[in-house]
Amino acid sequence: MSAVLEVDHVIRRFGAVTALDDVSLTVQHGELVGLLGPNGAGKTTLLSLVSGLRKPDSGTVRLFGGDPRAAASRIGLGTTPQETGLPATLTVGEVVDLVGGHYPDPMSRAEVLGRFGMTDLVKRQTGGLSGGQKRRLAVALALVGRPRLVLLDEPTTGLDVEARHILWQALRDYHADGATVVLTSHYLEEVEALAERVVVVGGGRILADDSLQAVIGLVGLRRVLLTLPASSALDPATLPGAHTAHAEDHGGGRRWTVLAEDADAFVRALVRTDAPFTDLELRGASLEEAFLALTERGAPAGPADPTATDRSRRDDDVEEAVR
Repeated sequence: MSAVLEVDHVIRRFGAVTALDDVSLTVQHGELVGLLGPNGAGKTTLLSLVSGLRKPDSGTVRLFGGDPRAAASRIGLGTTPQETGLPATLTVGEVVDLVGGHYPDPMSRAEVLGRFGMTDLVKRQTGGLSGGQKRRLAVALALVGRPRLVLLDEPTTGLDVEARHILWQALRDYHADGATVVLTSHYLEEVEALAERVVVVGGGRILADDSLQAVIGLVGLRRVLLTLPASSALDPATLPGAHTAHAEDHGGGRRWTVLAEDADAFVRALVRTDAPFTDLELRGASLEEAFLALTERGAPAGPADPTATDRSRRDDDVEEAVR
């Protein structure tokens, strides 16, 4: 069975700016991939090529084995861009029916709204919805046609915590039914909550492409927490093995969080200082810490798959100006 989407040595430019530079990426059936990167990393441009909204300057993009600009290829695609326009005078139920009518086997109005906790809004005009409700509806509309591939660009922007968790569960359930999902997000906890595979983009390159735990492990950092008296002159960032360190006031002292490249060396050096530290803890780095460390270093971390040598470069601000 061919891959759901294949991006092969793609280059995309906006004027003098190279937005995507020799990008290659393959997503197989049933994967849930989180595309993570700072503004200007190329995430939105990449999704626009996969969905057929733009074409590459060179290289190829294949969606279900075909050209994504062909309607026959897009029939199995559902997508939610960063901004979605909804007809203000139609009700939520009418919009669901309108979009569902473009597909051969759509979800019923009740099913799709039930998945996203929007049943009570079925008769509400979309122009009267809050920003968060409009966002939930936009994601619901991406699934109404029972697509085999769902592309979600910042799907939970503007949602409160409860609505975000409802959406997360709806995506988990839909993925469990066999669909493939690719999402971008600035909410790092969202990627941790949903993604099985993480593609980290930064500095014009794909810095990591692996499982969630493997991406965190690629960084090789440990988080060391300790408390020092407010009067202590010790700066843990200066000790061997420390990568970064910051402190917060904590009960009359200072609670330090140190990201250590060599936690053992750091702790040994800490003990040798004879500083009166307390509450020492060692933990693994979070995805956020891994992401920041990777983008700071700016060099690609070797993926488990030696063929995964993707590269990308993008400037979102320039693209917005082009639009």
